[in-house]
Amino acid sequence: MSTYPNISSHLQKILAPHFPKNGSPEIDPSTNSNYGHFKVNHSTLDLVVDFHKKRLIGSVTHEIETLKPAKEIILDSSFLDVKKVTVNDKDTSFQVKQRKEPLGSPFVIYYKSNANDSFTLKIYYETTEKCTALQWLEPEQTDGGKLPYLFSQCEPTHARSFFPCFDTPSVKSSFTYNITSPLNVLVSGLLVSKEPSATDASLFVYSYKQPVPIPSYLASIASGNIVGAPIGPRSTVYSEPSFIDKCQYEFEADTEKFIKAAEDLVFEYEWKQYNVLILPQSMPFGGMEHPNCTFATPTLVSGDRENVDVIAHELSHSWSGNLITNCSFEHFWLNEGWTVYLERRIVGKIHGDKFRDFSSIIGWTDLVNSIEAMGDTAERFSRLVQDLKDGIDADDSFSTVPYEKGSNMLYTIEKTVGGKENFDPFIKYYFSKYKYQSLDTYEFLNTLYGFFKDKKDLLDTIDWKIWLFEPGLPPKPKFDTQMVDECYNLASKWISVASKYPEELKSVFKAADIESFSANQNLVFLDTLVGSDGENGFKWNSTNGKEAIEIMGRVYAKYAKSENAEVLFRWFRLQLTGRIKPSYQKLADWLGTVGRMKFVRPSYVLLNKVDRELALKTFQRWEKGYHPICKALVKKDLGLAEII
Repeated sequence: MSTYPNISSHLQKILAPHFPKNGSPEIDPSTNSNYGHFKVNHSTLDLVVDFHKKRLIGSVTHEIETLKPAKEIILDSSFLDVKKVTVNDKDTSFQVKQRKEPLGSPFVIYYKSNANDSFTLKIYYETTEKCTALQWLEPEQTDGGKLPYLFSQCEPTHARSFFPCFDTPSVKSSFTYNITSPLNVLVSGLLVSKEPSATDASLFVYSYKQPVPIPSYLASIASGNIVGAPIGPRSTVYSEPSFIDKCQYEFEADTEKFIKAAEDLVFEYEWKQYNVLILPQSMPFGGMEHPNCTFATPTLVSGDRENVDVIAHELSHSWSGNLITNCSFEHFWLNEGWTVYLERRIVGKIHGDKFRDFSSIIGWTDLVNSIEAMGDTAERFSRLVQDLKDGIDADDSFSTVPYEKGSNMLYTIEKTVGGKENFDPFIKYYFSKYKYQSLDTYEFLNTLYGFFKDKKDLLDTIDWKIWLFEPGLPPKPKFDTQMVDECYNLASKWISVASKYPEELKSVFKAADIESFSANQNLVFLDTLVGSDGENGFKWNSTNGKEAIEIMGRVYAKYAKSENAEVLFRWFRLQLTGRIKPSYQKLADWLGTVGRMKFVRPSYVLLNKVDRELALKTFQRWEKGYHPICKALVKKDLGLAEII
């Protein structure tokens, strides 16, 4: 317990059953490697992009220092074809051992080292067709339709299929990338040079540096028909040429504002450039916070600038997650909870605190829906501090929980210690103290209690057991509802009229009802309608409910025509809740235009409930266009994992 001297005796008792046996930071259960014996000072990726073979071919070099004596080096690998290994330029024997799902194949290099030894480990390898970190798109899967495309997604544990490494967020190193490709290349680093290949005039060698130490899951690569346009004095947006003007319009108004607001809240932006790459539609996440180059979904580009808060989120990762990192994905909330908290503080600085709370209310609804959708797995995966031991796949634990439960806990802490004016100095202290490090929840709590040593009694009023270790919803904070009351009132009016006075449905509601609504207010309105299903006996799949949805579709015709994926998804969800059969095929067709798991996974779950045959047929139709991570998780959602 002495590892945590600042934590109160009250909290010590709550945490005691969970404390790591070997002290903090807690050992990462999602790696096969013996990372605790080594420090990686620098990594270099020398790779050729082969679009014909759909392979990355080349080598990775790790500059390593031994912390504790080791008889061998064990790295993580997954579906890699290893050709040769050298240590200090001498051939060294190795073995890629049998796969252990879900962690891949332990990659053993037979090299003995003593404490304080330094050596250079170089591995020659190729990726394979089973690589889960890379998605290779055929030309027809891109917007341009003429050139292929490659992009990576390594979080949480897929870097091991990109290159052999200590694939754990507990290990960080600086990086050099030397990437040879016929098409433009972007990575998580700063461009140093672009030179013609000495051996092939059709190829260029792109050299990048990442001087700030990062974990393996933040390493990245994208190559394709990519062009850029400025969106700020230190920011560029990239996309395929046909999409670049829309992307520039979407992000140029707010990106620099977000950076300055974040710098004021935490401290100066360290990475020099903040750029955004808008990927083809198969990007499985809203965004991926690669340093210097966020990879983002095209669903952010809605034409109304209503989804740019995702950029505030990914930018916030420049501090939470990228500079300070969870030591394992059991403590993922330290990355995502902090990032959502900072994102909403940025929004509050720019637009006012009522917008911050409005965003929090939307997030709370997402949390409720996420936990409900977990079903039997909620007992395990709706806890803030996860347990990924015993072979649990970190991908399976991915949900809204670490984002929303984590950010709401920080919101609760802020209010408990006396508001922003008291909490803000802690933000700067925390991020300064753990800069470049990886930590766990217990170190966070020890730091919190140490900083607020005069407020331990107040902190002890927080029910830490419920927040950290128990499944289900935590206590709901009190949010300012000013911006949502209008949405709630309109939703209540629809339900009241549909249930009591259905004959008035055609005359009571007008298009003007939602004319002044922002996109986010539309989300709250539609979420509230779906969330009311079954309340007071009213069901949307009743005769009156179905009629109400059909009339709503005519009166609020803009929902079905919306280019905002957040709005359109929720409109589909309401229609399927009401069993509006013509909407089934429309949703099935839409699933061929999006790859973001936030929409794809729940859409298949909804479709499966109302028409399993159509759900399976739709997945078979579109699965080749989904990212491998998305495809694997949808298979599990549909109960196909053991069949396909």
